[in-house]
Amino acid sequence: MDIKIPEHLVQYCQNIVKPVSGNPFQIEKGNKGAALSPEQIRRMQEEIRRLKEERRAILLVHNYQAPEIQDVADYIGDSLGLSREAAKTDAEVICFCGVNFMGETAKILNPERIVVLPDTSAGCSLEECAPAAELLKFKTAHPELYVVSYINCSSSVKALSDVICTSGNAVRIVSNCPKDRPILFTPDQNLGSWVAKQTGREMILWPGCCYAHALFTADAVVQAKKEHPWAKVVTHPECLQEVKDVSDEVCSTEKMISYCRENSAREFIIATEANMIYRLQKECPDKLFFPLKINGYLPECRHMKKITLSKLLDTLRTLQPQIHLSKEIMDQARAPIERMLEWS
Repeated sequence: MDIKIPEHLVQYCQNIVKPVSGNPFQIEKGNKGAALSPEQIRRMQEEIRRLKEERRAILLVHNYQAPEIQDVADYIGDSLGLSREAAKTDAEVICFCGVNFMGETAKILNPERIVVLPDTSAGCSLEECAPAAELLKFKTAHPELYVVSYINCSSSVKALSDVICTSGNAVRIVSNCPKDRPILFTPDQNLGSWVAKQTGREMILWPGCCYAHALFTADAVVQAKKEHPWAKVVTHPECLQEVKDVSDEVCSTEKMISYCRENSAREFIIATEANMIYRLQKECPDKLFFPLKINGYLPECRHMKKITLSKLLDTLRTLQPQIHLSKEIMDQARAPIERMLEWS
């Protein structure tokens, strides 16, 4: 395939995910919630449950959210499951605990409903790696491309895409793509390369990646295996190939649950965002889970950490901040999302 990604885009993406000194998961001052006592957490959770009923709201929570937020969810899951729940809900208010592109997806699927996100500054390095203007320019230069976009992208990028995918259905989606058109997979090159191997489809890969998953290393896996020699290594496909090569299973967060539940092993090393451990422990209480650390730090997404119990409570009280998108963008982005749901 002769189509190449411009070098300036490669450099742009590398700058976004460039490792920082110290703790790479530290969030900015002012975004970190104050420490809460167990009693404060309990009272806030009671009020959140009351407000949900009063507002006729559904609370959709991503697997990477903090335990105290997972505990008040109506549905916890990965991006695919959350998209399905958003598409079928009849709630008057959708409150999303995740990052901004997830709230946008819910709004696209429910344009007439109120969609709120406790902190709309909660972004995503993958979303940053794919500016819509650059994708439009690339598509204009290569109109023959069939664009498959990972759901971790902006609504404007979704509007420029032919179909959306998640880590849970990417193999199925790419397998269904037209065989007579070259595929551009955006924005995650690590997920894209894994999907290409699974499907045998050659694809042009946008050079983006998740800043957190890209920090995991094969050496860290080897060290973790020394500490837990009987453990199976379960890895998210956003990780580098070197990590996937030394893993026992590569799958989405939701498929991690079924894999760990059904596997005869009792111990698992998990290479993804650390809050996934809480969900796994609840679903598989008879098993042990160990997060794969990065330079001694727990891999907690600094974007996901912006959503706190206090912000969630304020959002349900005020129904702010809300997700607002133009009708044009929502109409254009809805078709590739619905295509994904149909193909899944």
